[in-house]
Parts: sequence; structure tokens; C-alpha cells
Amino acid sequence: MDSHRIAGDGIAATIKADGAELCSLRDASGAEFLWQALPVWPRHAPVLFPIVGRLARDTLRHRGRSYPLTQHGFARDRRFAWEERTPTSCRLSLRDDSETRARYPFAFCFEVSYAVTRDTLSATYAIVNPGEATLLASMGAHPAFRWPLADGVPKQAHTLTFAAAEPAPVRRLRDGLLLPEPAPTPVIGTTLHLHESLFAADALIFDQPASRSIRFTAPHAPWVEMSWDGFHQLGLWSKPSADFLCIEPWCGYASPAGFDGEFVEKPGLLLIQPGQRREATHRVRLGA
Repeated sequence: MDSHRIAGDGIAATIKADGAELCSLRDASGAEFLWQALPVWPRHAPVLFPIVGRLARDTLRHRGRSYPLTQHGFARDRRFAWEERTPTSCRLSLRDDSETRARYPFAFCFEVSYAVTRDTLSATYAIVNPGEATLLASMGAHPAFRWPLADGVPKQAHTLTFAAAEPAPVRRLRDGLLLPEPAPTPVIGTTLHLHESLFAADALIFDQPASRSIRFTAPHAPWVEMSWDGFHQLGLWSKPSADFLCIEPWCGYASPAGFDGEFVEKPGLLLIQPGQRREATHRVRLGA
């Protein structure tokens, strides 16, 4: 595996060129916080680009043509190029080519950068438009953290604590597409009590979160704090009976059920003009 390890005083991370994917995240004691891609879901923390979620019939429609584009896009399955590697940071890039244009007819440069400072890992996603037309895209993070966070701690003892109250309704999916009617939030004040049944109907989607940070913890267990800037939505997801929880800052989301129009009309897209750059950052801090 072509990978690179970066480390700070209280955190160490390993990133691989395939998908620019974070595949290990350890604290100062060496404890692993990231799901280790077991067969029930063989990924760690995939990078989502150029879409987040699904399109109707997995098809992108642009200027009268149709392109096959599957859930979450192709970046997570492509090998990125290393642009920089240091003991505490790295930067990788993916650019359009004949294979991407067959599925996504836009010129782009997508960069993913990682850096560690003390006990915090920062990941910055950047989309650059090198073309002459508006670039339409979404991007998102999909890290899967161990759940439970420590051996012997029940899954239902874990909570997510938001930085602010989250009274707004959430959105749910059916067949991977966004349902038209919002659902009542399961967050009580700032606290979401975690249990597997929350994800029986797929992801929980906060399409207008008030918070810009969230803490995942349980009594007698370590904690993970995720914060973000530039991302507009937040997804939470787990597979039934799988021991992970995904905390996912997004720019974009799945197509609404019933929407099958031109890609430019899809809600949630970033519209990036020629020569422009759009970026967003999330940070993961570990504690005991």
C-alpha cells in the first residue's frame, strides 16, 4: 500500500494514495480510533467527490447527455498523486482525465490535505476549476470511528454532543434519495443518544445544522471531537450491527426523490467559476 504516516505530540495518522483515504488514526497511547475496513464495510474514511449521496438512477444529466455516476462519486476509488509529504502533513491531488470525463464532464483539480498539530488532525478539501465553464460539484468527508470507543462499553452508552441546540428537522433517505418530508430531530437539546435503530432507515442528515462541532463519547471511554468550517451539511451513518459510526461533514447531499433533471438544477451543488477555488476543512481531536 502506498501510504504516508504523519504524527504530532498526541496523534498519528496514516493516509493512502488510493482515494486519498485516512486509514489509521491513533492517540498518544497507540489506541486506534478508526474503523479498520472489515468486510461488513471495507472502507475507513472515504473522500466524497464529485457528488455526495446518489443521483436518480445513478445518472448525471448535463446539456442533454447522460453520464453514469454512482453513489458518492469516483474519487474514493481513484489513486491520487502525492504533491507534498512531510513528517506532519501531506497533500494529494486528483485531476480530470478521459476516464473521469466519461462519467463527469467537467475539468477539475481536487486536492486533499492532511496536517497534525498536537492532538488534532486537520483535513482540507479543495476544488479548483481549471476549465472555461462553471464547475458543478459536491464534496464531503466520510470517516468511520470505532463504536464502541472502548472495549466493554455498550454502544447505547455513547452520545453525540453538539456545540449548539439542534431543533431543526432532519432529512432521511429512501433508496438512497432524499425524502421530501423532513423528520423530527432526534437531538434533545444538544445531545443525541446513540443506538443502532437510528440508522435502520439509512443516514441521518442535518441539512441546516446550527453547530460547527460535535463530540462523540461515552462514560469510561475516550472521546472524539469533530469540528468543521466551510462544510454546509452533516451526515451520521452506521450499518446495522457494524461497530462504527460515521460523522460526515458535507457540501451537498443526495438528489431529492423524484428529481431527474439537469445536474445544474440539483440542490446542494457548489457552483465554481473558472479559475476559482473552494475549500472546506474538518478537524478531529482525540482525548481520553
